[in-house]
Amino acid sequence: MTIPFHRLLVVETRKLFDTRSAKLITAILLVLTVAAIFSRGLYAGPDLRRLIWTAGIGYGTLLPVLGILTVTSEWSHRTALTTFALEPRRWRVMAAKSVPPMLAAAVASLFAMLVALPATAVTGALQGVPAEWNATPAALAGWAATNILFVTSGVAVGALLLNGPAAIVICLASTMLWNIIALLGTTGETLATWLDLNRTTTPLITGELTGADAARLATSAAFWIAIPLAGIARVSRREIK
Repeated sequence: MTIPFHRLLVVETRKLFDTRSAKLITAILLVLTVAAIFSRGLYAGPDLRRLIWTAGIGYGTLLPVLGILTVTSEWSHRTALTTFALEPRRWRVMAAKSVPPMLAAAVASLFAMLVALPATAVTGALQGVPAEWNATPAALAGWAATNILFVTSGVAVGALLLNGPAAIVICLASTMLWNIIALLGTTGETLATWLDLNRTTTPLITGELTGADAARLATSAAFWIAIPLAGIARVSRREIK
């Protein structure tokens, strides 16, 4: 009997939030988001866009980790045999695993916006200055899309390596690595401009994406998401021990 895809989604969503590591990451994200937004508001003033972007500091680090753990936990906890015995078509399982982290990133983005709205009003009232409601719909949508892209890159790298610690190190060290590459001359700067997801998503976050920016974003997304997702083929052939 074929397992309906929606049931696989429900199961994989429960797996995502049932583990201690995922619960810890979620709790840290919630606490850091609220604390960082209100602290930044008191320090830098009631600027809505700036306060929303403040949440992105933690999101850019922890959301990819959440995506990585989604696809690597089966192998580290040795539960893959049970999962793939119940659903032998492994690509369906991997597809179901990819959706919950992206939904979590979308919900986290909405949560940050909802926290930033009262934070902007409260800090403006406390400091006696007018609040700046300068976040355009395009910028808000671009920022949320960026968070989804980053968590998807975590899923992709995790699927490629099937090793949580290695994938986490690569994702967290990528920004520093691209900054170093950019210092190596014209070629290095060009590579970073086209392949560093942190750089190519900046115009998307600001809501000022041009055609050239979109081309660079598509290239970096292919490098960090499309190519690593070939790891799903590896999952379908890998021997389960």
